[in-house]
Amino acid sequence: MAILHEPQVELIAWTGFAKPEGYPWTTDSERDGERLIEFAGRMCYQSWDNPSGRTNREYIQNLLKQGHLSVLEHAQASFAISGISRSCSHELVRHRHFSFSQLSQRYVAEDEANFVEPSVIASDPRTHAIFVEAVEAARQAYIRLNELLEEKFSHIPSRVERRKLARQAARAVLPNATETKLVMTGNLRAWRHFLRLRASRHAEAEIRKVALLIYQKLLELAPAVFSDFQVTCGADGVTELITPYTAD
Repeated sequence: MAILHEPQVELIAWTGFAKPEGYPWTTDSERDGERLIEFAGRMCYQSWDNPSGRTNREYIQNLLKQGHLSVLEHAQASFAISGISRSCSHELVRHRHFSFSQLSQRYVAEDEANFVEPSVIASDPRTHAIFVEAVEAARQAYIRLNELLEEKFSHIPSRVERRKLARQAARAVLPNATETKLVMTGNLRAWRHFLRLRASRHAEAEIRKVALLIYQKLLELAPAVFSDFQVTCGADGVTELITPYTAD
């Protein structure tokens, strides 16, 4: 068992773009997602010429300003996220414009489960001690329940089925602090909406950490799409993102 305090976010997939033949259009960006967004936007109006010499970033910033965000939906990014609690994942999966693949507690044993400790608890030795005692007790209860339930289902021929039935019941004693892992995929419009809500000071602390890590990755991938977000830190020490645009 390990007590975790920081989430891990890794980019695992990103949109590719292959310019089709027959379109008299060029752009200055070498990032596939940004090129795809501009191409899609120009397709709407057949505006392949660029007499003003507008850069890709200027083109996309104008889309953001005008609220023409549907073209952002063509570019997608996928992240592998770990070191987060089940409590955090419950909030993540409420974002319905994303696709999720999450660790299954029905098929994966949690005998050696890790637990995510909120920083406000970790900062005080008294609350930290209570947390560690509680999650270790839950883990031991899970292990014992799992053993007893596998015995209860010993008449079932399939070992896989016996384990699944035992684990899906035993997991009931595991707390929201139990670590989970997942893959999260969304288009760039959905990611902007996610950042605006979950990197805000009004978001819960753990999911805000996740959102800020995702923002750093997205800013590297598509600065034209995400450079309007600014990282700020208030007098109360809360780090958040703000943007002048409110359109979803």
